[in-house]
Amino acid sequence: MELSERKLKILQAIVADFIHSAEPVGSRTLSRKYDMGISPATIRNEMSDLEEMGFLTHPHTSAGRVPSAKAYRLYVNNLMEHYELPLAERKRIAEQLFQNINELDKTIEHAASLLSEITNLTAFALTPDPNEDRLKYINILPVDEQTVVLMIVAESGKVSNTALRMKIPYTEDQLRILSKVLTHNYKGKPLSDIVTRDVIRDLESDIHSMGKLAGDIMPNFLSTLESMLNVDLYMEGLTNIFSIPEYNDIEKAKHFLEMLKRKKDFTDILINRDSGVIITIGEENTDEIMQDCSLITATYHINGKMVGKLGVIGPTRMKYDQVTSVIEYITDNLNKSFKLAEGDGNDETDGSGC
Repeated sequence: MELSERKLKILQAIVADFIHSAEPVGSRTLSRKYDMGISPATIRNEMSDLEEMGFLTHPHTSAGRVPSAKAYRLYVNNLMEHYELPLAERKRIAEQLFQNINELDKTIEHAASLLSEITNLTAFALTPDPNEDRLKYINILPVDEQTVVLMIVAESGKVSNTALRMKIPYTEDQLRILSKVLTHNYKGKPLSDIVTRDVIRDLESDIHSMGKLAGDIMPNFLSTLESMLNVDLYMEGLTNIFSIPEYNDIEKAKHFLEMLKRKKDFTDILINRDSGVIITIGEENTDEIMQDCSLITATYHINGKMVGKLGVIGPTRMKYDQVTSVIEYITDNLNKSFKLAEGDGNDETDGSGC
């Protein structure tokens, strides 16, 4: 059954008012705050119809109504107006995301932090699928007489720095040459391929041909690559829930936090979500533990193909218009900043780091 224009107008007002106030909405409130052009009695009748149709629920302790997940879905799909981010927030996002554009992990972690700060919700960011990432360069840097840092940089911008204790003396020239040889041998290869058996045989050959110094470093090279194949999940603003009325109930807050502690399960849910801006509300979330929540995710791209996820999770009562606008603006800026990082001309192809 299609909703009349009047019912849609009333439902839109109820959703907007409840999102703002967190208080059940009554007919008198609507009549007083919104120019409906109809009496409170007529509004009450329409609200009763909307309740019968499953768009509103009626808390026992209040004469007012609250939106159901069905109402939020209609609101998001058809009634939600575009939210224009203030210029100050747009500038803040753009400036802060460009601070560490050559370091993928720091940039993505910062994006999650910004999203949490602006929306006052729990935000998260998922690094791209590492199976598609390729090695960009390797650099071995001296620290002191017995220590070096093995730096591995992927095309996505992901960086791994590992401090190694050396068993034999070395010179800076030896480290520079070994860096160049390793970069030449493995540049452009997918990280997932480098840890296969064929490449392990190559590593053994490299160790033999490059001497004892390589024998110290190469086993750590392989284990570092394996760690880079992990998908990282950054979570920010977990304590924001304590300022949200829905989580005044300590048990409910505890349930929410325990849900997010299941990082592996939550990561799997995010990985399996479609690309683009996706909003799932209440029971639309297939995981039973998330059916009191809304989950909003968006995808960002690196080099046009590396795809990660960014988003928020919180109560079904959230400012969908503002949140989606913030997420879209941050992901757009991530895409732009990573394009700049890719084309900034600072490609360490020789592995020297100089």
